[in-house]
Amino acid sequence: MAEQELEKETVIDEDFLIRSLENNEFDVFRDEYFNLHPYDRAQFYFRLEPELRIKIYEYLSPEEMGEIIENIEADDEDYEPLFAEMNAQYAADTLSNMYTDDAVDVLNELNKDQASSYLTIMDQESAKEIKNLLHYEEYTAGSIMTTEFISIPEHSTVRSAMAILRNKAPDAETIYYTFVINEDRKLVGVVSLRDLITSEEDRLIKEIMSDRVVSVSVSEDQENVARMMKDYDFLALPVVDFQQHLLGIITVDDIIDVLDEEASDDYSKLAGVSDMDSRDRTPLRAARKRLPWLIALLFLGMLTANLIGSFEDTLEQVAILAVFIPLIAGMAGNTGTQALAVAVRSIATGDINDESKTKLILREAGTGLITGTICGILVVGIVYVWYGSFFLGLLVGFSIFASLIVATLAGSLVPLIMHKFNIDPAVASGPFITTINDIISILIYFGIATTFMSYLT
Repeated sequence: MAEQELEKETVIDEDFLIRSLENNEFDVFRDEYFNLHPYDRAQFYFRLEPELRIKIYEYLSPEEMGEIIENIEADDEDYEPLFAEMNAQYAADTLSNMYTDDAVDVLNELNKDQASSYLTIMDQESAKEIKNLLHYEEYTAGSIMTTEFISIPEHSTVRSAMAILRNKAPDAETIYYTFVINEDRKLVGVVSLRDLITSEEDRLIKEIMSDRVVSVSVSEDQENVARMMKDYDFLALPVVDFQQHLLGIITVDDIIDVLDEEASDDYSKLAGVSDMDSRDRTPLRAARKRLPWLIALLFLGMLTANLIGSFEDTLEQVAILAVFIPLIAGMAGNTGTQALAVAVRSIATGDINDESKTKLILREAGTGLITGTICGILVVGIVYVWYGSFFLGLLVGFSIFASLIVATLAGSLVPLIMHKFNIDPAVASGPFITTINDIISILIYFGIATTFMSYLT
């Protein structure tokens, strides 16, 4: 929901609520339960054991349950068992009483047979609105918009607009913006609640509205919509079709969910995990999601090991070189991951174009040069003091210098190239770029060592 009354924070006495449920104390439970904030009600419900949740369905109306489902923080796979616990008609009525966009989010996570069953038995008007939204492709503006908004004709007076507002406000997601349409239902303007309250009642809406209204296409990617709402500080954004017909609105609460979802998705990929946001309740589920990345990285790791093996003759002659392999590979991996994080964030926030790409690459190259120089000089001194060999220190220091420059460039270039080919740049995950930089740094290190072997023996 876009708007929710501010309520005094209350302490949840879960034991008391559970006891009242177990003792079938209907009135006692309701009195205590509805003293809680809607979010706290939802979290209490979600944490209950199934046998106690079944009692909740007896105590709450579908409308009250709809508000709980709207506030719940559950994983995608959790909705199916929750609705399976309910009587089918009760579940359908619950969905009917939810805001349309929230009901669509839930139905998208249920299996098709379960969703179709609820749509068949719920009231026709709600089912029609939900089906209209279900047709839109996932992760687009159409899939997250709501049809519960207020629109007024441009030739209305302020008086008639206020009457419409009072009549439709209880069912609308937000009333702060009222969108203005012409006789063809095309979006022509927007008027704020403040403008309506402060204007003369006989003035026409057309005279007080702003015709410079920002809207998004129904097929726009949700990430771009979120960026637009952040840039313009909107509370709601109208969604239109290619002919500018007003189809729905996207409210700020939905955008917060999108931002959280996108951030979790990017962070998961950077960490090499398929779904970081998931509450994996069993080791088996967690392992199943992590194994694909780990197996891919295992083969890359074997390539690294094979690469080191190809320099076996070099290592036999100068065994001390093996001591510095973790240092050089680790430094390259770390600096590559830092550059990767900067590049992915720039792409995700939309702060990237042809000019800024060049600036980003040059900046990261400069950063790699500075960090590589400082770290290289430090290592030369440390190795010389430690082992008494200036040339060994020079070899290791120069290897770190070269590796840090190459790793920084790789960390910034790889996501930019992937973005160029419309591949999610977050796929260039931390573990992946680290392993690639391991290979590069080892090639540099042993390549230099092999070339100047005569100075080491």
